[in-house]
Amino acid sequence: MTNPVLVVGAGPVGLAVAGELARRDVPVRIVDTLAAPTTESRAIVVHARSLEMLERVGVLDEIVASGVKATGIEMHASGRTIARVELDIVDSAYPFSVLTAQTETERILAENLARHGVEVERGVSLVALEQSADGVRATLRDARGGEESVDASWLVGADGAHSQVRREVGSALEGSFHGERFLMGDVHAEHDFDPRSMYTFFSAHDGPLMVFPMKGDRMRLIAQIPTASTDEASQEWLQRIANERAAGRLRIHDSLWLTCFEIHHAQVPQYRCGRVFLAGDAAHVHSPAGGQGMNTGLQDAFNLGWKLAAAYRGEASETLLDSYHAERHPVAAHVIEFSTRLTHLSTLANPVAQTLRNAALHVATGLGPARQALADATEETTLSYHGSPAVLGAAADAKVRSGDHLLDVPGTELRAALSAETGHVLVTVGALPALTGLPGVRQVLLADTDAPVTGFDAVVADPDGHAATRFGLPSGRLLVRPDGYVGAIAGGTDDEPILAYAKLTGAAG
Repeated sequence: MTNPVLVVGAGPVGLAVAGELARRDVPVRIVDTLAAPTTESRAIVVHARSLEMLERVGVLDEIVASGVKATGIEMHASGRTIARVELDIVDSAYPFSVLTAQTETERILAENLARHGVEVERGVSLVALEQSADGVRATLRDARGGEESVDASWLVGADGAHSQVRREVGSALEGSFHGERFLMGDVHAEHDFDPRSMYTFFSAHDGPLMVFPMKGDRMRLIAQIPTASTDEASQEWLQRIANERAAGRLRIHDSLWLTCFEIHHAQVPQYRCGRVFLAGDAAHVHSPAGGQGMNTGLQDAFNLGWKLAAAYRGEASETLLDSYHAERHPVAAHVIEFSTRLTHLSTLANPVAQTLRNAALHVATGLGPARQALADATEETTLSYHGSPAVLGAAADAKVRSGDHLLDVPGTELRAALSAETGHVLVTVGALPALTGLPGVRQVLLADTDAPVTGFDAVVADPDGHAATRFGLPSGRLLVRPDGYVGAIAGGTDDEPILAYAKLTGAAG
């Protein structure tokens, strides 16, 4: 197949999809209606699970350097701290969030894409598309009105909440489109907040104020405002709200971006429409509570990119392509539910309900399980694909299941052996020989030595058996997908789940 994959939309999600394709040598075109990258910071939080993915892309250090690390969430009411959750308790190699402007995330992803020889075609809009059994014919229009007909093997719609791709395939967001209204601003401000935390200030009468310290004196502020308000966003209004709800702890010097918006909670019923796939805000929209919108979209991209690459090479089954919807649609549904609960919790108007909320949060966050659950949900580190048609196998008593993200194993070089790979990696634990019949899969042995072993591409020294303990798998194999999730697991010498998965996904080359 010679026609490229066409990606519509060059925000973080579109750039990530295009990057995943390009680094696997799949020809790709990416277009965006905007003549230049946006100057609006928009999404600012990159969570732990996304950081794990960005490590595999090779841009983690740049993302971390562009912002600040947040390791806690604080909630305040009536002039006191009612709850604090430490985020560094999550099970991740990167137990924190990075607060950085979306403009920085886009810049870094665009530069990464350019290193693979792909530039964003700007001022170009999709105006129509038609599908056949073999591809997609898209009509593109440039800023001067000229039109071009493009034949693509596949098309990814990452063109945001007002997606033209979504309209062209006859889909629509389904959910709630009327709710709370918010004033949001990116500002430079003098303040006394610890930049290692994110903050919510509950107000008895006017709704919450969320505060996100960023690099230097930059801050993101999000404040609930009356639903019926038609006032335009202004720095004076935002300062007045900050004075009232955050007890005057910040003074705004100047504003980089101010806007008002209303929260919507919705997603499309199908993420795959033939040879067209929807990702990011084109597929799902929800409250900014929890800061998971862009993260959910980025993980759409990392889930889809390697599967489309396999399809382009003619290796992927229809089951693998369908698994994009099967895996990602429930995730967005959960995020919508989680962010909706957070929004409702934050915007309670009844004084009795507010008092009960404050007391419940204070008690719950003092309990280990509740504190852990909130940290895990925020950082998305317990996200899994259990039940997906594209994950197979089980191992008795194992702590890792097929569909889980592979756990990091401190004390070994396993993560380094996996992070640079663009394909599948078969990890063998215990004294088992290399598995034959998988010429397209890199095989790694976790052993009590780093000496060469016949049949394996790499040996990761693990003399103390950390991996066997961590995985609950004294002997067996884990076939790790290109997105870091366990596609198949087999205990002992039963390799049938591994071989069946390889056939399903084209992992055998």
